[in-house]
Amino acid sequence: MVSLAALWIPILVAAVFVFGASSLIHMFLPYHKKDFRGLPDEDGVLGALRQFDVPAGDYVFPYAGGDPEVMKSEEFRAKAAEGPAAFMTVLPKGNPFAMGAQLTQWFIYCVLVSLVAAYITGRAVAPGGDYLEVFRFAGATAFSAYGLGIVQRSIWFHQSWSTTLKSLFDSLVYGLLTAGAFGWLWPS
Repeated sequence: MVSLAALWIPILVAAVFVFGASSLIHMFLPYHKKDFRGLPDEDGVLGALRQFDVPAGDYVFPYAGGDPEVMKSEEFRAKAAEGPAAFMTVLPKGNPFAMGAQLTQWFIYCVLVSLVAAYITGRAVAPGGDYLEVFRFAGATAFSAYGLGIVQRSIWFHQSWSTTLKSLFDSLVYGLLTAGAFGWLWPS
């Protein structure tokens, strides 16, 4: 068994590797550029929404309030059939695309994933353990943390499967980087 205190260097190195890789993937590789599409008549839609001053938050429409009886009603079914239907996140006013806070949160999340990978790997592999054994445990844990929850977006919220598969590929890269850092820096 290896303590978390003995793994602080691989935890931080893995987090830095993943943070750097994610930055490179999203800045320089084109495969995420079509994850979202613009609305037809974006100005008209934005103007229509602006008049309601919708606060930041998550919305669904038509809205049934989680009540199965409402979802069975003719009124609700008519709204759903007429469309549009959507899950929508409204961002705060101002500059929601300033990325400082999100990048900070992302790095903290990378550290957290590395911490969980360290915990699981440290319980499964002794000091001086085989590189591939460390790689397997750390990599599988990191991939699971970075990627498997993303699949729910396609199952429940109709996110396109191509977007989900691209994000799963990213998660595989992050898992491999985490695995490599732990294998390389595993205490003897």
